Amino acid sequence: MNNRAEVHDFLTSRRAKITPEQAGLPVAGQRRVPGLRRSEVAALAGMSVEYYAKLERGSLAGVSAGVLEAVARALRLDDAERAHLIRLAQEANGSGALIRRSRAKQATVRPSLQWTLDTITAPAIVGNHRQDLIAANLLGRAMYSDVYASDPTGRPNFGRFTFLDAAARRFYPDWNLAAEMLVANLRTAAGVDPHDKALHDLVGELSTRSDDFRRRWGSHNVRIHGTGVKRFRHHVVGELELSYESMDLIAEPGLAMTIYAAEPASPTAEALTLLASWAATTGSDLASSER
Repeated sequence: MNNRAEVHDFLTSRRAKITPEQAGLPVAGQRRVPGLRRSEVAALAGMSVEYYAKLERGSLAGVSAGVLEAVARALRLDDAERAHLIRLAQEANGSGALIRRSRAKQATVRPSLQWTLDTITAPAIVGNHRQDLIAANLLGRAMYSDVYASDPTGRPNFGRFTFLDAAARRFYPDWNLAAEMLVANLRTAAGVDPHDKALHDLVGELSTRSDDFRRRWGSHNVRIHGTGVKRFRHHVVGELELSYESMDLIAEPGLAMTIYAAEPASPTAEALTLLASWAATTGSDLASSER
């Protein structure tokens, strides 16, 4: 990833999202650009137009934390966007190499981690920052049987499934939201490790094969993935509305475990009971089950 180009595209895309009214600025006359002008961001951040323009051209090397915070406030960045800006500055300063060395590249899990997954009674999976589905317990494989069926290697990728497999639009009732979240997660990962060749290759593949992905990638949205609610439409048990909690694995940098749970006594809880029964009878054939 070209750091200067990424900084430029990120800052200009954030500036374009804010209206003068949102920033508390007067609106006068016709505006030729969407969002705020550079001069307005500079005024809000308390710096000269020339200095802000230099930042927006991609020159973040040597910029202080105070300046980054002022820009973040002026552009109304959320926590994920602020963290992304800081990572871009770290990369410009050359300190991103330390972050990269700490991140594991493994595509498998330790046996003890798989054993741990298997003791969890709820659907549970392990994935990496490239959105590869690395491991799952039996109920997790059952829930994501469509995703596993999309890749005969047994190492499916949520990006390829979401944008290249027609089954995704049935599996995700709100496909647009799922697509936006996935791209934002990948964009965040690219900021954390901009020299990850496998991630670059994935983004290049998806950009070439999917207009939907390419358009969303160009929006430069980022997000912090931790907790929330997701909706699925499973081909055996129907609608599922599941809360999820994701946690980074301390012993495996770059991997995260996600556990799903249904509200007690809800229709989804009943559907999960049916899914567990189906998983128990289907067993090791889940990955190749018909959709």
